[in-house]
Amino acid sequence: MFRILGISGSARKRSFNSALIRAAIEILPEGLRLENHDVSGFPLFNEDLEAELPMTVKKFKEKIRAVDGVLFATPEYNYSISAVLKNAVEWGNRPDGDNSWEGKPVAIMSASASPRGGARAQLHLRQILVDLDMYPINQPQLLVANADEKFDDNLRLTDQRSRQVLREMLVALAQWGRRLHPIFPDIGDQRAAAGTAILN
Repeated sequence: MFRILGISGSARKRSFNSALIRAAIEILPEGLRLENHDVSGFPLFNEDLEAELPMTVKKFKEKIRAVDGVLFATPEYNYSISAVLKNAVEWGNRPDGDNSWEGKPVAIMSASASPRGGARAQLHLRQILVDLDMYPINQPQLLVANADEKFDDNLRLTDQRSRQVLREMLVALAQWGRRLHPIFPDIGDQRAAAGTAILN
């Protein structure tokens, strides 16, 4: 079983990115397990708290270490990722010498009402992943543009192309994780389709 930790960078109740995580759970291929972890309630990162980490942060770091891969869903604010996601990234990386993210394979997706689908946030997050020593998959990429047209009133992802690429991304993440840490059985015969999907 390839275990994935899903993390949305949004605190909104009606978040498209949180809905993407739920969609991933809904269409999860056989042999994969995905747990959604809410990071929106963490205290703001403060080095003064590192001597005695908040319990929510301790449990979060334990979960990161326990999984085989990470799935980020990031909104875009001011050409970058959200404060919620950056805060979670900092806690996972601290204190010094206790980087819980180290060596983890990771996939990135985003949804936005804009026509770019969160592309600039994804690019900035990839830059941050270098410092975290994480290993992102390159293809396929999932950028759900004009997201208000891709989800129904209950925030269920209804766009079939988006759902297909999301499933391919999950398969690619598991395959990449097996290549990095070859202890997992094959996750089916499906191969992730290469290419960037900006879904208009």
